[in-house]
Amino acid sequence: MTDRKVELAANLAQVEERIASSCAAAGRKREEVTLIVVTKTYPASDVRILHELGVRHVAENRDQDAAPKATACADLSLTWHFVGQLQTNKVRSVTSYADIVQSVDRTKLVTALSAAAVRGERELGCLIQVALDAESGERGERGGVAPDGVEELAGAIGAAPGLRLDGLMTVAPLAGVYAGRQRAAFDRLMEISSRLRAGHPAANMVSAGMSGDLEDAVAAGATHVRVGTAVLGVRPRLG
Repeated sequence: MTDRKVELAANLAQVEERIASSCAAAGRKREEVTLIVVTKTYPASDVRILHELGVRHVAENRDQDAAPKATACADLSLTWHFVGQLQTNKVRSVTSYADIVQSVDRTKLVTALSAAAVRGERELGCLIQVALDAESGERGERGGVAPDGVEELAGAIGAAPGLRLDGLMTVAPLAGVYAGRQRAAFDRLMEISSRLRAGHPAANMVSAGMSGDLEDAVAAGATHVRVGTAVLGVRPRLG
């Protein structure tokens, strides 16, 4: 076993223990929470090691990093998540490899994703990114739609050919009433999810929590956690 594989295996074991302990504390089954490893800035070789170690969900936030990595790992059984702010000029590339786009936050993006998915004869899962620091009608500092814009966006995704509404995603805000209050932020996201599911029962995915706050996300009810640093370590950006 290589040094890197030993390192990643140990880190994964620690993250797994955190998730399992959080599930137990919340009275949830471990299988209710899916680990997504965010591999941004890390090479395709790490993705291959993670696959060997049992990881099946990986995420990227920049198309220029993700596209070549996904091509290099095309032989692996992986679900690719795109989690970064997405410009419409990158949509065609992203839809060629991503299975789920977690950062849908405006109708213009829905239109572009739909056209690209249809062109590529693919069905693309979509999560609406909710910005808990955004005022009505505005986008968040780190992307995302204000809570009162979720329903309109859900309707647009639900009606768009080639797209599937899977649920919601958020990033714990750095400003506003939820700054430093991750558990309260994730509880709020679950409230929004509950309302969304009343009209869209299949949209039951809730992606929240990262390396520093995954326990709060699991306690609130998140179905997916996005963990990068705690698994892969700290590394300078590529390029």
